Amino acid sequence: MKKKIALIFGVTGQDGAYLSKFLLNKNYKVYGIKRRSSIINTQRIDDIYKDINYKSNFLLFYGDLTDSSSILNLIKKTKPDEIYNLGAQSHVQVSFEVPEYSAEVNGLGTLRILEAIRSLNYQKKVKFYQAGTSEMFGRTKEKFHNEKTPFYPASPYGVSKCFAHWITVNYREAYDIYACNGILFNHESPIRGETFVTKKIIQGLIRIKDGYQKKLFLGNLYAKRDWGHARDYVEVMWKMLQQKKPDDYVIGTGKTFTIKEFVNKAAKQIGFKIKWVGKGIGEKAINVENKKIIIECRKRYFRPVEVDYLKCNAQKAKKLLKWSPKISLDNLINEMIEYELQHL
Repeated sequence: MKKKIALIFGVTGQDGAYLSKFLLNKNYKVYGIKRRSSIINTQRIDDIYKDINYKSNFLLFYGDLTDSSSILNLIKKTKPDEIYNLGAQSHVQVSFEVPEYSAEVNGLGTLRILEAIRSLNYQKKVKFYQAGTSEMFGRTKEKFHNEKTPFYPASPYGVSKCFAHWITVNYREAYDIYACNGILFNHESPIRGETFVTKKIIQGLIRIKDGYQKKLFLGNLYAKRDWGHARDYVEVMWKMLQQKKPDDYVIGTGKTFTIKEFVNKAAKQIGFKIKWVGKGIGEKAINVENKKIIIECRKRYFRPVEVDYLKCNAQKAKKLLKWSPKISLDNLINEMIEYELQHL
């Protein structure tokens, strides 16, 4: 039987790496798209090349979501059955610093892929997955967020992803393209980027424990997030494209924890006993063992517009896709700690 072909934009990112391995295990041929740069940034997928079972079914191509011609040529060349758009400028704080670039890649990049599918008349040949984000809900005051919750983004990143979401819906309805939006809440893993707060917390605490770092600096300790594991979430991306009809799904665990609670869980697993003192920007954590301050807040790590609360209601995915998360936050944190201990 002919192997299915998947084309993944953003293959070198956390989700791209997990999705590649998932699809290869499903007997797909996987083509990954990466931006050309002066540094080699394929460390998340290097193990794929070392596995003899994957070598002949995994290829990398250079491409760029800001370049329409490269997208068009890549789709023509690879003739994929499924396209996954995971490519993005995905850091919320950075999107305030480079808003135009964030909009260009996240918003117009999605449009360029859809327009390539339309212009090649591939509507009946390819299925498209667009990676959305809970940041599109932003400041919406809802107890739970589901597919019917209105968007209220609070960052250029969230706004750009809203454009990507709606242009995907528009092309699905206007041109009969099989296109799905996956609105994924925060999902982490051992290979999360170092600038993301969960990775920063775990790396920082381990380095403090080992004497390589004195303090960890954080922003809003009381922002609540719905955290899952990326390994669980790439499975549901694939499930969306296996349905008879394309649709949009909200994906998360339905449980929220504050940044402070995440810190407490990680600290306990690493072997710290910490005590919190102070309020507001002056709140800090003290290592009970030696009475030293190891965590402080800094205003520079607060967003210009804070998103205080995000919590998912994934009942639609649970019912229609038969999906639910398998990995708990405690197990996720443990996995991230074990990885850091091996690699630091």
